[in-house]
Amino acid sequence: MTRPRNYQTEAVIIKKTKLGEADSILTMYTPDMGKIQGFAKSLRRPKSKMAGHLELLTHSKVSLARGRNLDTITGAQTITAFLPLKNDLWLTSYGLYVIELVNQFTAEHDKNPILFRLLLDTLHKLCQKDVDKEFVLRYFEMHLLSEVGYRPQLQRCVTCKSPLQPVTNYFSPNAGGALCPDCGMQQSLSQPLSVNALKVLRFLQDNDYDTANRLKIDEALSRELETIMRSHIKYLLEHDVKSVEWLDILRAQMLQANTGQQPTS
Repeated sequence: MTRPRNYQTEAVIIKKTKLGEADSILTMYTPDMGKIQGFAKSLRRPKSKMAGHLELLTHSKVSLARGRNLDTITGAQTITAFLPLKNDLWLTSYGLYVIELVNQFTAEHDKNPILFRLLLDTLHKLCQKDVDKEFVLRYFEMHLLSEVGYRPQLQRCVTCKSPLQPVTNYFSPNAGGALCPDCGMQQSLSQPLSVNALKVLRFLQDNDYDTANRLKIDEALSRELETIMRSHIKYLLEHDVKSVEWLDILRAQMLQANTGQQPTS
């Protein structure tokens, strides 16, 4: 069956790469084709009619024409602009983190409509007021990993397979999940995993957002969860997530502004 030369798709713009003086190559995540790329001619010129519809963190209806090596974007119309994510540095950093993870963990043309919906829902939640943005990220991370085949084992020790007891256990990125105290102390890259952190990670993994969002998480527990998920993601990707550095800079600047303390390195 011959594919039509021209087609349309919903897409979230997850990466932009400059090409020449005014052109761009866009990486987009779609519900029906997974991650795709498109060539956008003259997108960076001031008079470009498509530029506003093809910004990062934008959900758009995109028209493309098939090419030999790269499809060309011929039109675009914004569905959701996610303006709060573009008008606030903190929210921008959260949004960039989310789309960077989607880009890093997905292969081109690997269709996953559940992941597309997770991405859209996460961007919508980040735009809402009175929402724990860190919790939104932890939920997104956990379900992203499940969708791309890296669901961490949190019920039994990865090494000895014994059920995990309600004590301080360990988390090992290279083992792919939690370890009992005996096995954890033998793993050089493992880190302590508190009882409450294990409970929260399990609850995030096994429930939808509205159910998981009933949890009450204090600052110390939030930081522990962030540390665990960061180390796991860094191990899986084999490199740091670039947008994390910006998040840390903003957090350090906020700490300094609120307390007068010098940020720690």
